[in-house]
Amino acid sequence: MSEYTVRPARSADILGIHHLLAPLVDRRILLGKDLAILYGAVQEFVVAERDGQLIGCGALHVMWEDLGEIRTLIVRDDWLRHGVGREIVADLEQRARTLGLTRLFCLTFETEFFTRRGFAPIGEQVVDPDVYSQLLRSPDEGVAEFLDLAHVKPNTLGNTRMLKSL
Repeated sequence: MSEYTVRPARSADILGIHHLLAPLVDRRILLGKDLAILYGAVQEFVVAERDGQLIGCGALHVMWEDLGEIRTLIVRDDWLRHGVGREIVADLEQRARTLGLTRLFCLTFETEFFTRRGFAPIGEQVVDPDVYSQLLRSPDEGVAEFLDLAHVKPNTLGNTRMLKSL
């Protein structure tokens, strides 16, 4: 297979990201996202591209002063185990450092993949009570999953909450 590049997403990539997402939504691996949500978050995404075709994507969502989430990490099936996911995560981690984040959260079925990248499963309380009370005000479902709130139980899809210190 030929080389690929990882770059910031552009609005023209959103339909391709939506297309990458659809089969994983059908298999209940990822939650679906409306196009309006994806367009509104385009600045959070990076894409992996080969010969003009998207082969993967991922997003970095800032949750708090020191905390971000890796979201919507997708690699096309025919590109699995070619380092695409690793490169996307490395790019998102660098973006997180540039933003001054020191911790990254993910909610995943791919625990071995994320463990190899320094993530570890987390328990109940991973932020102090003041930050917790502020995060409770967020309408973002990812924040609710991070906080392990009852209204997103049973853990929407049954995956694992993981955290990495940068």
